[in-house]
Amino acid sequence: QVQLVESGGGLAQAGGSLRLSCAASGRTFSSYIMGWFRQAPGKEREFVTVISDDGGRTRYADSVNGRFTISRDNAKNTVYLQMNSLKPEDTAVYYCAANEGPWAAVLRGSDFGSWGQGTQVIVSA
Repeated sequence: QVQLVESGGGLAQAGGSLRLSCAASGRTFSSYIMGWFRQAPGKEREFVTVISDDGGRTRYADSVNGRFTISRDNAKNTVYLQMNSLKPEDTAVYYCAANEGPWAAVLRGSDFGSWGQGTQVIVSA
């Protein structure tokens, strides 16, 4: 498994931006499909976005499509989540997670085996 540590959360105003980072340990980071999930108070954890091992493929939840961008730097063992045009409903704890794949299985909902501890994002109106 890979160890994951998120950072970059905080407080933002509606319409603002934040950039989350997720640093991974281990030399096999480039072989993992990476995802971001979030959990708002009183709600279940939900999928936000996912990126393939080489960064060439991405998918987004409808709620964030066009506002959020996932990217990765395999040389730095890091995946990013750029969040623009933030809304109060984006308030949640954001988690990054790793999946060994394959891509098709991830899109069908296969489990992510490694998770970070989460980083809090609060968006004020």
